[in-house]
Amino acid sequence: MKSLFRILVFAVAGLIVFSCNRAVKEEERQNVILFIGDGMGLAQLCAATGSVADALNIERCPYVGLMKTQSQDNYVTDSAAGATAFSTGHKTKNSYLAVDSTGNPLKTILEFAEDAGLSTGLVVTCAVTHATPAAFIAHQTGRENNEAIAADIIKTDVDVLIGGGRKYFESRSDGQNLISNLTSRGYTVPDSIWQIPSVLPEKLAWFRASGHMPGALNGRGDALAESVRLALNMLARNKKGFFLMVEGSQIDWACHSNDSLWLVKEVLDFDKAVGEGLKFASGHKNTTVIVLADHETGGVSLPAGNLTQHTVNIRFSSHDHTGIMVPVYASGPGASLFTGVYDNTAIFHKMMHLLKLKE
Repeated sequence: MKSLFRILVFAVAGLIVFSCNRAVKEEERQNVILFIGDGMGLAQLCAATGSVADALNIERCPYVGLMKTQSQDNYVTDSAAGATAFSTGHKTKNSYLAVDSTGNPLKTILEFAEDAGLSTGLVVTCAVTHATPAAFIAHQTGRENNEAIAADIIKTDVDVLIGGGRKYFESRSDGQNLISNLTSRGYTVPDSIWQIPSVLPEKLAWFRASGHMPGALNGRGDALAESVRLALNMLARNKKGFFLMVEGSQIDWACHSNDSLWLVKEVLDFDKAVGEGLKFASGHKNTTVIVLADHETGGVSLPAGNLTQHTVNIRFSSHDHTGIMVPVYASGPGASLFTGVYDNTAIFHKMMHLLKLKE
């Protein structure tokens, strides 16, 4: 009887230790989803809010801060320098991608995450070689070097890559076919969602357009939200956690064009994607969702509107970027870190802290 009692005691103790270890491991795991609304200032958000009856998903984030956006060499940043601040924690010159002002490569949070065994992903509505995604995965002194950026991308081990830009991988001036390189390294490279197997692949590079993807007014549908959902399902399999960057790329383009309807549609489309992130986070309590912009575009103001008819009078003062601060929204573990007023480089350090990555 004493022997049986000892066995039971040790068995229960083992279960307790196992449960504690599982709890510790789950607690140690952390996911970060960074949503970037390119060019999305507070007025752009208010324009979208005023155009619909329901609150935006973004408004569900309980913590809000303000971020300064200047680059190293300009009061008004571009997307390359702005995204480099997020991805590396360093200021750089406009048009530079994850390199310092002298052209030396800067290690990105995506690369830090990969080295630590976390899964990584980029989901955008532009070409994956465009400025914002490129700043997380490439190192170039010119944001227009699409073919060089594509060559940098295939040197990484990013797990999920979704957006446009297929032509920079296969219809290249140097004759190389980087799509073949990706498939030889185990990537599934589908032409449509129907070619993605029901058992999700280990790695995915889905080029949804030869160049940039269509705009929200031109048949893109729910491609961004759909892509975010797919990416999260893939990345969630890694027990060590993941880093995912999602960009609503064409908010910026709508503002450059001073196109009010396009602007609102792009923000609402982006907000659907944020909704997917928040839905995922609600079932994965170790997930932090961050929503911000790299800069404001268009100098947007809202001089009038109608609350009952859900209409807003949108006025632009510029066709270019502006240097004003932009809002940052956050939800989940550590979200309170994103309150207050801070520089764009602080985003990198806050995310590194959340992911428990050493700089």
